[in-house]
Amino acid sequence: MDGTLVDTVPFILACVHHTFEGYGGGPTDSDWVAGIGTPLQDQLASFARRVEDVPALLERYRAFWRAHHDRLTHCFPGALETVAALSGAGHPLGIVTAKTESSARRTLAHTGLLVHMGTVVGADSCPRCKPFPDPVLLAMDRLGAAPDRTVLVGDSVHDVAAAVAAGVRALAAAWGAAPVEALRAAGAARVLSDIRDLPGVVAVEEAAGAGRS
Repeated sequence: MDGTLVDTVPFILACVHHTFEGYGGGPTDSDWVAGIGTPLQDQLASFARRVEDVPALLERYRAFWRAHHDRLTHCFPGALETVAALSGAGHPLGIVTAKTESSARRTLAHTGLLVHMGTVVGADSCPRCKPFPDPVLLAMDRLGAAPDRTVLVGDSVHDVAAAVAAGVRALAAAWGAAPVEALRAAGAARVLSDIRDLPGVVAVEEAAGAGRS
């Protein structure tokens, strides 16, 4: 969702800056971006000076997020239209995110994406999050999708790692947070330069699958 369909990385970084303001240290933008795709609480814990500081940092982040979400959250150009086209063509779609499911649903509803999603798997939907395969497998189970009929589009190395571990093809979003070279090294099968290229890639994948069957 974030960094792939929804252009929220600048908003995420604004939340981080607010969270650590006055704390006496915190992550650089590049440090935080490297962890995008993993649960927020885990990221905060890796930069907190003391473990007991994490709950307060988490609430400070979430308060800023709630206050500014609607103003600073929007789809990437072509994302909503692309998702609508794929959904309209009968492709079952789902979200696998490191956000909590309720937070993800707020973002998806605000941007108009939620109506097209058959499932939303958040950081609190299963015991292990990306880069483990568990949330990808859960999404496929809910959608009734087989690994050889599934692609995962993501912008972080954690997205790609989860896809590879789940046995599905990972398509890297070049417009997101992570460098393309890192996404390729993590195992991305293909790099997309624009979300609007996705329906054509899906058509090619379908044709290839039909040829193998």
